[in-house]
Amino acid sequence: MALTPFSETNTNVKPTVSDLSPSQTYGFDFDRGTFTGRIQGMNAIRQWINKALLTARNRFLIYDDQYGSELEELLESNSSSSLIRMEIPRLIKEALIYDERIIEVRDFQLTEQPEGWLVSFTVETNAGVINEEVRL
Repeated sequence: MALTPFSETNTNVKPTVSDLSPSQTYGFDFDRGTFTGRIQGMNAIRQWINKALLTARNRFLIYDDQYGSELEELLESNSSSSLIRMEIPRLIKEALIYDERIIEVRDFQLTEQPEGWLVSFTVETNAGVINEEVRL
């Protein structure tokens, strides 16, 4: 790509699968608090999903304002169960859509339990479909 006034650049080009960053990172066991070795592909995307949902947006300076979620804030509020039930899918979608590997988040099922919420949903990625379940 030349940087001259005579060249045109198309800013509406979407990345293809081959243009996307590779999905490779270090695995982390959230229960034990230890690293487990390298992971890639769907396992790396699944870990990213869990970490993005667990991280409070705008709390940690290391992350930009697109990373994380507002789920903690919602769950700590005195909002009614019906409002929380409506907001959880929206907040999960907003937390995940910023990753270039994620195409769609859908098919939410929420169950209110004494210890919190159990949320199941489907994430369509450029590497395949992930059926995810999280406890909030």
